[in-house]
Amino acid sequence: MLDIFVTSRVRRKILVVFAKYPDFKTHVRGLAKLIKEDPGNIQRELNRMAEGNFLVVTKKGKTKIYQTNKQFPILKELQSIVIKSQRGNKPNKTIG
Repeated sequence: MLDIFVTSRVRRKILVVFAKYPDFKTHVRGLAKLIKEDPGNIQRELNRMAEGNFLVVTKKGKTKIYQTNKQFPILKELQSIVIKSQRGNKPNKTIG
């Protein structure tokens, strides 16, 4: 369901990882192994997400470490959307 709104496959995978696990810290190559995508594409998306303040970047030597910006204004809403989209298309129980 998330693919309807986030059309980039790589961006969608990154969003899911950082929204579901806000304490997760990684560098480009570590994330590439985790989500099985090209590091070049991942780097481009990480830069976009960092520019938009969704991710915080710190440097450890020459390596950039990325993690979720817990102060991101709509983080809770994004987390809710990601979690709901991962449940599949189960119908909601209604009382009526």
